[in-house]
Amino acid sequence: MFRKIIKGGHRKPSSKSEPNDPSLYGCGPPAPANRNSGSVTTTNVIVNHASRAGLASSGPNPIGVAGVVSVVPPSGSVEPLPLFRDVAVSDPQNLFLRKLQICCFQFDFSDTLKSAREKEIKRQSLMDLVDFIQSGSGEITETCQEEMIRMISVNIFRCLPPASHENTGQEGGEPDEEEPYLEPSWPHLQLVYELLRRYVVSSDTDTKVAKRYIDHSFVLKLLDLFDSEDPREREYLKMILHRIYGKFMVHRPFIRKAINNIFYRFIYETERHGGIAELLEILGSIINGFALPMKEEHKLFLVRALIPLHKPKPIAIYHQQLSYCITQFVEKDFKLADTVIRGLLKYWPVTNCQKEVLFLGELEEVLEATQSAEFQRCMVPLFRQIARCLNSSHFQVAERALFLWNNEHIVSLIGQNRSVILPIIYEALEKNIQSHWNQAVHGLTVNVRKMFLEMDAELLDECQREHAEKEAKAREVEEQRALTWKKLADVAAQRREDDT
Repeated sequence: MFRKIIKGGHRKPSSKSEPNDPSLYGCGPPAPANRNSGSVTTTNVIVNHASRAGLASSGPNPIGVAGVVSVVPPSGSVEPLPLFRDVAVSDPQNLFLRKLQICCFQFDFSDTLKSAREKEIKRQSLMDLVDFIQSGSGEITETCQEEMIRMISVNIFRCLPPASHENTGQEGGEPDEEEPYLEPSWPHLQLVYELLRRYVVSSDTDTKVAKRYIDHSFVLKLLDLFDSEDPREREYLKMILHRIYGKFMVHRPFIRKAINNIFYRFIYETERHGGIAELLEILGSIINGFALPMKEEHKLFLVRALIPLHKPKPIAIYHQQLSYCITQFVEKDFKLADTVIRGLLKYWPVTNCQKEVLFLGELEEVLEATQSAEFQRCMVPLFRQIARCLNSSHFQVAERALFLWNNEHIVSLIGQNRSVILPIIYEALEKNIQSHWNQAVHGLTVNVRKMFLEMDAELLDECQREHAEKEAKAREVEEQRALTWKKLADVAAQRREDDT
């Protein structure tokens, strides 16, 4: 409860570059609240679209060509407008603009009783606009499209509440144990997002016209909102951005670059962001559509952004989506397997056992798509790491590493290169059999040893002899060390006796 009170009282800017620039969010300084209506109003709402300069600054306009939104009138003076389907309107555009004007008003949702009538009128207007766009019953003029995008911008581009770690001092990256923060204005916000989604996916939307309003500035602000703590909002943002990427081909390189920048900031600066999983989910679909041969730009994205995403602490939140993206790259171009595996080894966790389990799961998926030539390039450092995992005192890590031998393709790769792999891991297998505390790990290790025995009994015997010789030498060295220390102790004792 304390955290929710704090969230309502403090706001953080959704943009990371210029948090104090109000125009960055599509809103100017707030006007004083109307005491009669209990609503929060916004004046001088400006959205910087590419088409803004071409607009005339004179003439009547329900919302205002210059982007100025009227102050909400006192309670009771906002009247509901008729539905599109209930009125035979010769010019539906005028009714459309009047509804947009109502939907630009902002209300205070911290008190559900304030402006309840006006809130309901706005909700009904939004629902009617959504139905009108979906039905495709009338052509939407360019002016209406621009005003609609302005209305959408006024509603969704806003200051986000501070994340939980900013109020509680909780270390970033730890999943919040409490329920996620839910946006109070969601009854209106959801309909605004739905309107934008249906506008983007509508077959009546001309991309040549729409791209003047859904421009780079709009896309950047949309990406800023992915840091919202409300999972419902992030889900809508994911759907909308994916549709924008699919429909507006001119924006594709820009969107990929902007997502890259979010990842870079997350990896190397903050390690705090609420929407990494959703962004990766979009990228998974994008990577799936990459043409072959793969562009160098896409390979650099893999090396510079996706692989380093294994570094941050909160990887568990987005690992499933990240693993899918990585696997897509390897399935698209099997020659990338060596790069990916070496990247995993570079960021392999040392003290975080749960993270190790995730890495081993991802490694199995990558190895399933790996060909023999690429496997041979990285198998030595790879199985040195697997040997360390086999001897982990954390039974889940050791168990997950042993599960690799349940995969037929991986066993086939190991069998083809057993003369290199078995000498690397033999000592780890013997150590588990002799002294691992967990019975399940002990049993799985015995099964793996049996598999090698069936593959090549002579090689296993040779490894066993080498291991025995190595242990004998180690015992001899240890005995020699003990003898040396005993001699030193005797000499020291003799000197003490001589001194006395």
